[in-house]
Amino acid sequence: MDYSLNNIKKIIVSKPLKLDCGQTIKDFPIAYETYGKLNAEKNNAILVFHALTGDQFVTGTNPITKKDGWWCSAVGPGKAIDTEKYFVVCANVLGGCMGSFGPKNIDKETNQPYALNFPVITIKDMVKAQETLLDHLGIKKLLSVLGGSMGGMQLLQFCALYPEKTFSAVPIASTSSHNAQQIALNELARQAIMADPIWNNGNYYKENQIPKNGLAVARMAAHITYMSDKGLQERFGRKLQEKKDYEFTFDADFQIESYLRHQGNVFVERFDANSYLYISRALDYFDLSKQFNNGLTEAFQNHKTKFLVVSFSSDWLYPTKNSKDIVIALNSSGANVAFAEIKTDKGHDAFLVDEPEFLKTIKGFLDSNFELFKNEK
Repeated sequence: MDYSLNNIKKIIVSKPLKLDCGQTIKDFPIAYETYGKLNAEKNNAILVFHALTGDQFVTGTNPITKKDGWWCSAVGPGKAIDTEKYFVVCANVLGGCMGSFGPKNIDKETNQPYALNFPVITIKDMVKAQETLLDHLGIKKLLSVLGGSMGGMQLLQFCALYPEKTFSAVPIASTSSHNAQQIALNELARQAIMADPIWNNGNYYKENQIPKNGLAVARMAAHITYMSDKGLQERFGRKLQEKKDYEFTFDADFQIESYLRHQGNVFVERFDANSYLYISRALDYFDLSKQFNNGLTEAFQNHKTKFLVVSFSSDWLYPTKNSKDIVIALNSSGANVAFAEIKTDKGHDAFLVDEPEFLKTIKGFLDSNFELFKNEK
């Protein structure tokens, strides 16, 4: 089948949604994908939240990019999140560019793309929009919610807003709020995009152009944060790119330079620059404790959800301390919580690759909780 953004799975949310910025939206699309089958008891459903540059195409082949889904390492038949056993759902976030309501959608009042007239959105707005999927799919309570990085933030927000809607939860390599360094890194990326003259204050759609240079630099800067120093050194070191010596130019002499340029170039073909601005802004605004009188513990008060919090030893973007702060808050609230720090040199991106200990950990957690959930009364 010939897929396009016009015929991917989506629902139209007719109920008005008041956003944190004060604006209200309605009759807007949320694109999603499902994997596996929902069983008769409807107790095998797992909701996956994607990260900043992810989408609803978790596994298999992405019909738009023709590339593998972003979590093929974990999701699929016989894998840690076994789609022969579980029904996996993932939605493209509000503000995204894979079919959900975002800046490149057409404003019916002007018949032009929203661009920067799109309302500024938050993680809470994203989660409220995605929650409507559960009613659409007839799911009253999920077996589990999982998410890494920004996906983990959405997960924490979901659990805080809807404590009765999931039996278990696995926030991975995430945080309950951005610190100054994390905000600074996002601002660097946004400024790279806005410095590109093609960006044109967000109005590049009508010329059918892409601010490729700025968006590529934003991706390159972000990609560095997803890897560890040790991982970069072992993989690239000071190796030269298909040459014996320096060329004394500003072309890519080193393999790491060529790699980053490649990452930037392939990214601009699949992601919208304005979506990057909006979603990264949502990350920076996220502060779960602020929503609960500056008390993260209060966000999880009286929760029955079973949590597994996962971090990676070499992750310096969302280091283990961020995850431990979540664990402390969960413990203080009386929640059922387990914690695992996975030893790895793969950095923040460890949850996206074949990391055996990580995959074994989440498989064991899901399988054991599925048995418990089936016997819940």
